[in-house]
Amino acid sequence: MMDMKNQVVLDWNQYVALARQTVAEGCVLLENKDQALPLVKDEKVAVFGRIQNHYYKSGTGSGGMVNVSKVYGIVDGLRESGQVILDEELIRIYQDWEETHPFNEGEGWGNEPWCQEEMELTDEVVEAAGKRSETAIVIIGRTAGEDKDASDTKGSYQLTDVEEDLLTKVRKNFDKMIVLLNVGGLLDMSFTDRYQPEAVMYVWQGGMVGGLGTADVLTGAVSPSGHLTDTIAYKVADYPSTPYFGDPDKNYYSEDIYVGYRYFETFAKNSVRYPFGYGLSYTTFEKSVVVFSNESEKQQFTLHVTVSNVGLKKGKDVVQVYVEAPQGKLGKADKVLVGFAKTKELAPGESEEVEITVPYSRFASYDDSGITGHAYAFVLEAGTYHVFAGADVRSAECAGTFELADDLVVEQLCSALAPVEAFDRMKAAETENGYQVMMEAAPHHASNEKQRRQDYLPQEIRQTMGTHILSDVADGSIGMDKFISELTDDDLTCIIRGEGMGSSLVTPGTAAAFGGVSKSLINRHGIPSVCCSDGPSGMRLDCGVKAFSLPNGTIIGCTFNTELVKELYTCTGYEMIAQKVDCLLGPGMNIHRHPLNGRNFEYFSEDPYVTGCFAGAMLEGLHAAGVTGAAKHFCANNQEMRRHFADPVVSERALREIYLKGFEMIVRSGAADAIMTTYGPVNGVWTAGNYDLCTTILREEWGFKGIVMTDWWASINERGQEPDKINFAAMARAQNDIYMVCPDGSTNASGDNTAAALVDGRLKRSELQRNAANICGFVLHTEAMRRAMGCPTEVSIINRPAEPDDVNLSEVEFVRLDGDYELRLDTKKSKAGVNYVLPFDVQKKGIYEIELIGSSDLSELAQMPCTLYYTNIPILSFTFHGTNGEDMVIKKEFDLHTRFSVMRLNVGKNGLHLKQIRFRYLREGKIWD
Repeated sequence: MMDMKNQVVLDWNQYVALARQTVAEGCVLLENKDQALPLVKDEKVAVFGRIQNHYYKSGTGSGGMVNVSKVYGIVDGLRESGQVILDEELIRIYQDWEETHPFNEGEGWGNEPWCQEEMELTDEVVEAAGKRSETAIVIIGRTAGEDKDASDTKGSYQLTDVEEDLLTKVRKNFDKMIVLLNVGGLLDMSFTDRYQPEAVMYVWQGGMVGGLGTADVLTGAVSPSGHLTDTIAYKVADYPSTPYFGDPDKNYYSEDIYVGYRYFETFAKNSVRYPFGYGLSYTTFEKSVVVFSNESEKQQFTLHVTVSNVGLKKGKDVVQVYVEAPQGKLGKADKVLVGFAKTKELAPGESEEVEITVPYSRFASYDDSGITGHAYAFVLEAGTYHVFAGADVRSAECAGTFELADDLVVEQLCSALAPVEAFDRMKAAETENGYQVMMEAAPHHASNEKQRRQDYLPQEIRQTMGTHILSDVADGSIGMDKFISELTDDDLTCIIRGEGMGSSLVTPGTAAAFGGVSKSLINRHGIPSVCCSDGPSGMRLDCGVKAFSLPNGTIIGCTFNTELVKELYTCTGYEMIAQKVDCLLGPGMNIHRHPLNGRNFEYFSEDPYVTGCFAGAMLEGLHAAGVTGAAKHFCANNQEMRRHFADPVVSERALREIYLKGFEMIVRSGAADAIMTTYGPVNGVWTAGNYDLCTTILREEWGFKGIVMTDWWASINERGQEPDKINFAAMARAQNDIYMVCPDGSTNASGDNTAAALVDGRLKRSELQRNAANICGFVLHTEAMRRAMGCPTEVSIINRPAEPDDVNLSEVEFVRLDGDYELRLDTKKSKAGVNYVLPFDVQKKGIYEIELIGSSDLSELAQMPCTLYYTNIPILSFTFHGTNGEDMVIKKEFDLHTRFSVMRLNVGKNGLHLKQIRFRYLREGKIWD
């Protein structure tokens, strides 16, 4: 054993500063008439909208379930700045209203409302506020998330009637109105026409310090430098994916490669309200191309652009580079983003020269029909290529051109993941009036993935007896093949199981343990249990431990600052090590195909290049700390509606150029070592068992060497089969290495078919050995392995504010629940914000009656809610009334259906004395897959 320790320090102040800077650089200023922003010193400001008290740090679901002690809202940030004079009377009015109109968290998974009830203000209240203050800030908030798409309705994409009334009254009483959008996705922006606000800014969802970073921009401490990573059209119907988005069964990707700005700039420029890449600053920049150099022998070109701050305030600028390719036979989008660079902060009069080198491969097109004579190849067709540089896709100016005399094949591939049914797709047709949409039949053909799998079966490693452990591979004593040869068939069937959620093998309340999930794998073979936790916006620790809630994917993308994101996620990596978490379940890499996708907040952009750049930056930051992330969801998971079943029917070309491209970037750059597949199918085959996706493309074409895992409780099939959750054999054959998750990794509690398929020959031992080698190769480079070898990284966290009610992980012990159980709660004071953690090893699953006993000395009119969380999801509310000291008993029922169940009881208000909680088994529950 090695006795070496790597000691690092995580400065919480630096962590906060990086997150705050990310928020500030990701805010996108869309309107700023008459220099309404920044707010000037001692400006009197009235803040409207209940979200001033409930800043949305993230969307809903696994991507946002981070426990925090405080979320800093925009009012908090403005107050901390000391730069403005807030209307405290209006703030008090909202706070008083909150007492009788509490924030609605919803109950259960995916049941949160898209927006909160807004306070209806009288004319008198707004008029009085207008007399006290000169400037109004209106904050509009929205959420959406996992299993819950947005909709083109009031209270989701559209404003509510109360919000419209609020804007009407504020507009009437204030000469300066600023609208801030605390949202995870796009909203209907037609209100800007009706109310003509002086300033409008998307502030997105910035994690727990989002309000501080937003206030930095509002007060001018930071000049806005965020740029849109999506096109904002005039209405939802303008987006070309609208006809099929949300279909519960089949989602035809008829727009093909024409996603977002690729569609609008080619066919529908007049439908655009704000173009891709757009964003205002408080200062003015000029850009000049100093050098354009085309290096045909290296198949690349380089731009040198000088950016000069010719305004009166300091700020950062972004240079975006686009290519317009000849239409050729394939048809192309009008422009494609191929590079960008962000300047340092430039003082007035200061300049910086940025250099951007672009390989030809970045704008090659995939021929999935053979029309160019180069079937299944990335091709650059002969003709003139125009290079543009600027601040957004619409205003970018031509910076140079180059010619290709002949077609250039960049990479020859084979057909994989092709659609098997006929459908029509868009193609650009050149006319006298520009490009017009024409429809053509998308190439489709029968799949041959089964034969391909048979042709490329790995060679079996002869099983041998031995006593080696995984650290022997780490120190070079033996090779991986020798180690794998010592794994029994039982070991091989166990190692492809992830155990969870909340496995006791790893940090309590995390998503899963994998690698060492049986006594044999752990004790005999020395494979440690690796811990993964939901992300990507921070660690989800269902046991109640507090963690850093990070800015979400969209605001990160809008920074156009990859170096900043790397630094931020290095801090996250050290925080993970401190909690013994090895792998964050992120970055989320799906494309903003449609503005109503509920999980857009987790993802970066409608553009695959932006997506790949920022996913790579996050992973490189994590790697710098010694941990990693699992990039998800591989691939084409672009709606939440029936995401387990709805089948994306999409061409090979669109897959290769749009939906796979970001993943390809992080794999080829070496940033990716873990990938998560989706819940649903692509072109008829569920991704969890899709050989062409997980092996042909990912491993054979791109050279991926890491692990692939399913999404949690995913379905699996092979073509022509019905999907189910036990076909681990199909998963293993596809080289999707780990099924997430099983209640017990050491036994076949889920009833999977691995062992049976191994016996009857449907699954080869060599395929399981290949899975095991992938998993063990991954484990070798984890912090879990370093801990097992006696050389862990020790993280000291300094300057972190005290968390008096935080949970101590070392004190979390699972309690066996096989019937009735009761726990006294009066051992600590049940004040507002207190959490009682209840970690159960559920031996008897089913419906339990949960009885909560408490009292209050307050009057009968007092209301004191308690919320019971199950895997960090609010599932039951217990609302106590004042009882004049008498005990009150509230009973509810709930189905406890997972083995390791971490529950948490949160006290919402002071004045309640909780005494006891009881669990009583009633009956069998629903059969959960």
